[in-house]
Amino acid sequence: MNAPDGRMLPTDRLAYSAIDARPALKLPDGARMVVWVIVNVEEWDATAPMPRTVLTPPAGGSPSPDVPNWAWHEYGNRVGFWRMLKVFDEFAIPAVLAINGSAIAAYRPIVDAAVARKWEFIGHGFTQRNMQKVPDERADIRKTAEVILQATGVRPRGWLGPGLTETWETPDLLMEEGYDYVCDWVLDDQPVWLKTRTRPIANVPYTQECNDVAMMLIQHHKASEYRDRALDQFEQIYADAKDSARVMALVLHPYIMGAPHRLKYFRETIETIRKKRDVLFWTGAQILDWFVKVGPKKP
Repeated sequence: MNAPDGRMLPTDRLAYSAIDARPALKLPDGARMVVWVIVNVEEWDATAPMPRTVLTPPAGGSPSPDVPNWAWHEYGNRVGFWRMLKVFDEFAIPAVLAINGSAIAAYRPIVDAAVARKWEFIGHGFTQRNMQKVPDERADIRKTAEVILQATGVRPRGWLGPGLTETWETPDLLMEEGYDYVCDWVLDDQPVWLKTRTRPIANVPYTQECNDVAMMLIQHHKASEYRDRALDQFEQIYADAKDSARVMALVLHPYIMGAPHRLKYFRETIETIRKKRDVLFWTGAQILDWFVKVGPKKP
């Protein structure tokens, strides 16, 4: 039932479903599970408070300009991304680039490198800020799709809100603006359908746990936690997938896992998982197309 003011609540968008009670999902060629890797590329506005900080100012507050924290993030796009790129190339796996619309122009060499490797691009807000603070959400969603299309020749099919933020209308607007899937609803190890006021939109499994922001910036773990947690999670999901396919996400930010003391732990994670011949490295669009073909029909 919708809220009294007409808003669609999360429980209005999808019903509870126990994963063990569902019909089995099967991947092609006997594969057991899918891993997809999402790289978040953002542009931080130097005139605004920084979305995250590594160093607090001596007197507190939100100084402007905030050179230390802006530079900390900028290092990721100038150096860290290129370090990470070598790992993707070494193991011949695709990434999905979740990118701010404004970052398309700001970091064109990153865009070109991703296009050359045929990575998938998904929208990540036009700027790096809470979607609840965007003055015109539909315009933001539409503009992000337009600049990605112009830069890559392909319209984005997926969307990841900055910080996974949404308004009450976000899934509705995404469907109406031509997106096919969203990643913000981190509640399952298989894709699910979300109802909107028009047609359903798919949610592809994302992660808050195997996410470098959570581990390094919020929980303040040492760098090796990324490898340890990712492989522990992989081992369990691989076991869970014995009878029905599962999807696991790995999330990276160039300014975090692209730092020199952390990158090797991402590399070790990929090296270990890559040895499993029945694990597929896919993009979000590939996961969606498979799910549409073999999964439950749209509600």
